[in-house]
Amino acid sequence: MKFIILGCGSSMGVPRPDGFFGNCDPDNKKNYRTRCSALLKTTDENILIDTSPDLRQQLLRHKIKKINKVLFSHMHGDQTHGINDLRSFFLNSKKQLDVYADAYTSKILKNAFGYIFKSYSKEYPATLKLNKLPKNIFTKYKKRRINIQSVEVEHGKIKSNCFIIDKKLAYISDVSKIYNKDFKYFKNLKYLIIDCLWYNFHPSHFNLETSLNVIHKFKPKKAILTNLSPVLDYKVLKKLLPRNVIPAHDGLTLEL
Repeated sequence: MKFIILGCGSSMGVPRPDGFFGNCDPDNKKNYRTRCSALLKTTDENILIDTSPDLRQQLLRHKIKKINKVLFSHMHGDQTHGINDLRSFFLNSKKQLDVYADAYTSKILKNAFGYIFKSYSKEYPATLKLNKLPKNIFTKYKKRRINIQSVEVEHGKIKSNCFIIDKKLAYISDVSKIYNKDFKYFKNLKYLIIDCLWYNFHPSHFNLETSLNVIHKFKPKKAILTNLSPVLDYKVLKKLLPRNVIPAHDGLTLEL
């Protein structure tokens, strides 16, 4: 069972569309970051987390031929605007692909991408089926049932969902606060993948100081920083981190 960080960049990626690299060295391939999406690969299913605007590029890079389910963390454009790229999987299977989102994200998706969820003609049928994001969703790995738990966190003025897989890996790409009542879910993890936008305070994201404080509190075996802006050069950031913490890079693959 594998977890692939398809993209680890902040909302405009690195470099930004205008070519701005910020502090990042363009000669280091790990500084080229597409927007945040991730993939869980089991023996039975490929489960996608978020559909970043760079999804087509990410799927091609990793030769992903099938998607079985899609989980949305929240409604922001850097997590949702690649949703059209899921159409190819409908064309292959002739079945609507199940996607899961909370109530607020579902409302935004239906307003912005109504044609995806409702058939307007025979030529353009609905390609996705929108479902309520449950607290627990299940998949299989070698006949063993694997639980994916969604936990709501704050992301500035909205809510976001993080996903905890098999009580081993937590993926929290966008967060400004984790509620005390949920701390128990983040203990004894093998991997904690966590938001770290830049060095300074941000109202909607963890910065480096906050991320490291949370990592120290939860004590995972390994932590990976994601949602990295052009402020954070890979090599410079890596030198600042404790041994068990690394910056993410596109394509980083974890064995579960």
